[in-house]
Formats: sequence, C-alpha cells, structure tokens
Amino acid sequence: MLNWEQIDHVLLDMDGTLLDLRFDTEFWLEHLPGRYADANELSHDEALAHIRTRMHALSGQLGWYCIDEWSSALGLDVVALKRELAEGIRYRDTAVAFLEALAATDKRALIVTNAHPETVGIKLHRTGLDRYVDGVVSSHDYGAAKEDQSFWHDLQANHVFEPDRTLFIDDNLPVLRAARQFGIAHLLAVSHPDSGQAAKDTEEFDAIQWFTEIMPIARGNSE
Repeated sequence: MLNWEQIDHVLLDMDGTLLDLRFDTEFWLEHLPGRYADANELSHDEALAHIRTRMHALSGQLGWYCIDEWSSALGLDVVALKRELAEGIRYRDTAVAFLEALAATDKRALIVTNAHPETVGIKLHRTGLDRYVDGVVSSHDYGAAKEDQSFWHDLQANHVFEPDRTLFIDDNLPVLRAARQFGIAHLLAVSHPDSGQAAKDTEEFDAIQWFTEIMPIARGNSE
C-alpha cells in the first residue's frame, strides 16, 4: 500500500488520526449540548438539534472549527468546557509507536489540523504530541479550513514540500479530496477514528485501521 522510499514529507491530521475522536464526539454530542440545555432551559435533544443545525450550516468551513465563534453563538465558554473533559483526550492505539518510528527516519513530519489553536493547546498539553513532529499547523493560522484549496497553497508556501513525494493521513474524506485536488500523491484514510464507534467506509480512499499497517523503517535499517 505504501512505499516509504517515495515519500519525503508526512502530513498528519490530529483528531481521529493520531488522537481518538471519541473525545470530540462526546464533547460535541453530549457535554456541550448538556451545558447549552442547562443554560437555556432546553431538553438535551432540543439543544443537540440546535447545535447540529449550526454544524450543518458551517460544514467544511473554518467557522465549524472556530471555538471563538461557537462560544459567541452559544453564550458559553467552549474552551473551559473542553478543559473539563481533558482527561478523555487520548492517542489512538499504535499512534505513539508510529510517531516514534517516524521520528527515527529522515522524513519531515507535520501535524496539520482544523482544530482551533486553543483546542490544539489543550491537546498538546495533555499528550505531548508535538515532541514527535517538526511542527504543528492549525488551519486558523491561514484563515481557511483544510477543505479549502487556499489552505494547501499557504501550507506549501510556509512549509515547502513536493506534493508528489508527500503522504497525508486524515479521517475526513472531504479534506482528503481537497488534498488530492491540490496534488498530494500519497493519501490514506483512517477507518476507525473513534474507539466508541464502528469502523467507517472510507469510500474511494485506501485506509488503515492501525498504524502498524504502515510502520516506517528507521534510517540505516533495512527490512
């Protein structure tokens, strides 16, 4: 599935790829609606419906991922609410072993995420994820979500990479399609981003469930 000799740069999504998406699922579908319901004398289902409507309207846009916009729209401190659940932030199984193996190679690795910088900060503090990679990029740095071609142009301008020698791994299919449109040659989806849910259909994309399927080989070692 993957020839590491053809790859110089590795771009990795954070939530659902390196980190278990279960935290985010529980936050957006349980914790946040619960707090919004309490603050507005609504049932949980009413609060969830309101949040889902906004999610649908913002799908694929930077506003979907913007904590400041969500805090303003809901009248809640979303960052503080995320910190309340921070103990639930965890790596996906095999992610650490993969990152350690990748760090032992000559590949340049970046985390590229749609998460808001405040969310990124919470998750890096909890996991130390940034110590394994050469940098962490939030789409908010460029004012466009990963679904937008302008994100990829800005990313390449700031972190020079050759698309045809780059691997990108993500659990978000529209994001993978945007990366493909930009010209990134090596694309992999994650079929089991959320440990609390069943594996998902990754449609036209090759997929991995666990990183052990694609472990890189350290410098100076051979198969």
